[in-house]
Amino acid sequence: MEFHLDDTTGANEKDSLMDLSFHIPNSNTQYVGDENRAPAQVLLDKISSMADVGSSSDEAVVTFDGIAILTPRGRYSVELHLSFFRLQGQANDFKIQYSSVVRLFLLPKSNQPHTFVVVTLDPPIRKGMTLYPHIILQFETDTVIESALSMNEELLATKYKDKLEPSYKGLIHDVFTLILRGLSGAKVTRPGKFRSCQDGYAVKSSLKAEDGILYPLEKSFFFLPRPPTLILHEEIEYVEFERHGAGGSSVSSHYFDLLVKLKNDQEHLFRNIQRNEYHNLFDFISGKGLKIMNLGGTQTTNGVASVLENDDDDAVDPHLERIKNAAGGEDSDEEDEDFVADKDDGGSPSDDSEEEESDASESGNEKEKPAKKESKKEASAAKASSAKKKAKDADEEGSKKKRQKKKKDPNAPKRAMSAFMFFSNTERENLKKNNPGMSFTDVGRALGEKWKKMTAEEKEPFESMARADSKRYKEAMVGYKSGGSAMNADSGGGSDSE
Repeated sequence: MEFHLDDTTGANEKDSLMDLSFHIPNSNTQYVGDENRAPAQVLLDKISSMADVGSSSDEAVVTFDGIAILTPRGRYSVELHLSFFRLQGQANDFKIQYSSVVRLFLLPKSNQPHTFVVVTLDPPIRKGMTLYPHIILQFETDTVIESALSMNEELLATKYKDKLEPSYKGLIHDVFTLILRGLSGAKVTRPGKFRSCQDGYAVKSSLKAEDGILYPLEKSFFFLPRPPTLILHEEIEYVEFERHGAGGSSVSSHYFDLLVKLKNDQEHLFRNIQRNEYHNLFDFISGKGLKIMNLGGTQTTNGVASVLENDDDDAVDPHLERIKNAAGGEDSDEEDEDFVADKDDGGSPSDDSEEEESDASESGNEKEKPAKKESKKEASAAKASSAKKKAKDADEEGSKKKRQKKKKDPNAPKRAMSAFMFFSNTERENLKKNNPGMSFTDVGRALGEKWKKMTAEEKEPFESMARADSKRYKEAMVGYKSGGSAMNADSGGGSDSE
């Protein structure tokens, strides 16, 4: 059997053998292992001794161990050889010829102790049916290493003269990039003149419901980490600044979206960019000579300008302030903040936000109406405020009564769960394990999307569990209502344990 020279693939490539797996039972007698070597390892060692596979005949020039790679996701040892480099992980192993490397990107993350090194490939590598045109390595920015190259002096003085040094000492991402550039001959792209309002090289945004950062580079835009999206300036038809979301809520007014339309009619919408980044992005894009839609017109530009072109970037966000006050003035993490915000948006009769919003709307209406008499204004305002205060007091009293009535009986049977809840309880831990750092809201969104795509047959086990739980709840409620509080503990506790 002859496998590929490396793990890259062409777009028109025919089906071919990419992977061969063997299962060796522990009970076999032909390949017997011990505490240090599993039976599978015994077979692998035998194959490796007879076939031209595994490690190459030439020794690695340098090896970087335990490098975090975001796509394809995993932790790998990265071996740099003379004609190729290899990613060796616990589950995957990729071999890539330097002829497939078209460019390197060295991109520090804003206000974070990590730096991206992106290796762009053509053709890309393939894992199953997924293509990876960009390998995204993430290094700790402050880590310093010292490394000597395993290369004879003659080769270093001839073929790699002025390209490589015998040894390197410095920041790990710089050392890695310098050695890979010297071996592959690929050019390195670093951040250009763009600076964000926090003096970083990128702006926070989201693409296809994935949070990330957008780098405005001298000849391209690059969104990282997932989905990694490289857009060359020469491919862009136009860009358009858009008001974020719908309506005039205080939250949406602090963000805007950037639409990038390509010459092949493909569009990329970068959402949730902070308002105070507008001027920096606008100046950078216009300075590159890129076409900005509705520039000087009345549609998009004025709509965005009314929200964005406010010099008071430090203005208080009432929505954010309300969340902080509800949390006792302490800063909460992003996950909790999103959760509170979602609940807050629904509002409640006793919510102070309604009073604030109604005040704002009334003041806005007063500006539009022609002024009559100042005394009438003051009288009406005092009347409105007193009426509002009474209504608020009544609402508070009513809400207190409601809260008192809604005391939950601890002995009541546990409510029945839906099929989706059974599904969520089953899949949530797997999803969080495969996507560490995923926020609470993103986990819920991903579970909902996966549930929608499931067929009726796939949902049936969870539907069956829901039906059984519903039957359990109805039976428990009959016992609870007929038996009274004396029987509650037995019926409710039994149903919970079931």
